[in-house]
Amino acid sequence: MKKLLVSLALGLSLLTGGLAMAQAPAAPAAAGAAPAASAAADATPVDAAAPSASAAAAAPAPATATAPAPAASAATAPADTVNKGDTAWMIVATLLVIMMSIPGLALFYGGLVRSKNMLSILMQVFVIFSLIVILWTLYGYSVAFTAGNPFFGSLDKIFMKGITPDSMAATFSKGVAIPEFIYMAFQATFAAITVALVIGSLAERARFGAVLLFAALWFTFSYLPIAHMVWYWDGPDGIVDQAGLDKVTAAAGWLWAKGALDFAGGTVVHINAAMAGLVGSFVLGKRVGLGRESMAPHSLTLTMVGASLLWVGWFGFNAGSALEANGSAALAFVNTLVATAAATLSWMGAEALHKGKASMLGAASGAVAGLVAITPAAGFVGVMGALVLGLLAGMACLWGVNGLKRLLGADDALDVFGVHGVGGILGALMTGVLASPALGGTGIWDYVANKVAPDYSITGQLWIQLQGVLTTIVWSGVVAFIAFKIVDMVIGLRVSEEAEREGLDITSHGETAYSR
Repeated sequence: MKKLLVSLALGLSLLTGGLAMAQAPAAPAAAGAAPAASAAADATPVDAAAPSASAAAAAPAPATATAPAPAASAATAPADTVNKGDTAWMIVATLLVIMMSIPGLALFYGGLVRSKNMLSILMQVFVIFSLIVILWTLYGYSVAFTAGNPFFGSLDKIFMKGITPDSMAATFSKGVAIPEFIYMAFQATFAAITVALVIGSLAERARFGAVLLFAALWFTFSYLPIAHMVWYWDGPDGIVDQAGLDKVTAAAGWLWAKGALDFAGGTVVHINAAMAGLVGSFVLGKRVGLGRESMAPHSLTLTMVGASLLWVGWFGFNAGSALEANGSAALAFVNTLVATAAATLSWMGAEALHKGKASMLGAASGAVAGLVAITPAAGFVGVMGALVLGLLAGMACLWGVNGLKRLLGADDALDVFGVHGVGGILGALMTGVLASPALGGTGIWDYVANKVAPDYSITGQLWIQLQGVLTTIVWSGVVAFIAFKIVDMVIGLRVSEEAEREGLDITSHGETAYSR
């Protein structure tokens, strides 16, 4: 316990020093919505949204149907108004994302480990969620969602400074806002589950204190800047002409300004977490007995329950990213339903052809693969596009947890990279293809003309999406490696071989999940 407290104290001191990297200017409260991409072309879209909501409203015409924007010639932007229906929906969506983490992700991971490590993985997810919520409140929200430079925000809203019940955050419709408090809470849940995803790669052999210290470091130097790069912008209200668009673009995150589309976190959440997990699996090394002893999941029942909770909660994750209760949210909802079902069948069918039997583990893993792949595309692609993406995701991620895993040679214990990395990369790239209006997608919204931009280029958007993927892979990988090395030097990353064999439930927490 003493070591843990010392580790946490050291971690917080390191974090405090790291915050100096953030820049100064503050964005208006409305900056909450962080679109993914609108700045790239003249007919610049607003295509992304808040971290969780990344681009929903930016894209589809349905989004404007609920809240028509003023004519492009308007001289002034409309005054923001808070819609009670939007606010109620965002409260529900936030609760759904919390359910994804605790208990959803915790039970999904818990069922996949051996019984002697059940409580260990539950503790890690539960405590990481709590830690990140606090760090988000103290400084994370400010660094991610205020104006600063293309990579970091500022400390203008540190400790929730200046945010009151009357503060508003922008949505993707001009003149429409939600309370900034609920926007902040919604984004907090995204940050928390992203960090919790990483530990699936480190399961069954990492020190508890080391996991928490790594979580704090990686959250600060990887999650926050990537969230800012992909999702931060000032909102649509100031875009009444090309000059207004140029001003908003200049203040936006680096990838947002390029036009990268990420509706709900393909890059920010899934690729980001998966890359950190992969690096961690190499740094920690393989579990004792891997390849010689059984590492089979101890409870596929709990894994199925966890996967089901993830599926339900993901509707808040994706549809909530529209930031409004409108057509864009409805599209994201349906796409999340269809893509997940398609990926479940795809994985199961491919598994049956390969192994002769379809497994419960395969069905649950397929569902998660579909959820991951549709995340960046949810508000941008048509329903048939979501169906195609789901079918591709099931097969691609099945290869990711088998063929690719063998090629890499890493002990990614719970296949975080195989599912979240492969699925996230596939979803991010295919968003650039399937968002095309010619393929049933929504295209990119032009806030100057207040209509869908007429000149969507699949090749051009695919190149922008690739830049987002590569940036996330490199940034997260480098930060994760440095963070793991720091933690290893300070308190050590891995438990002893004796403790690992006995199980982390007893050796780290003095408890057991099941009576013996």
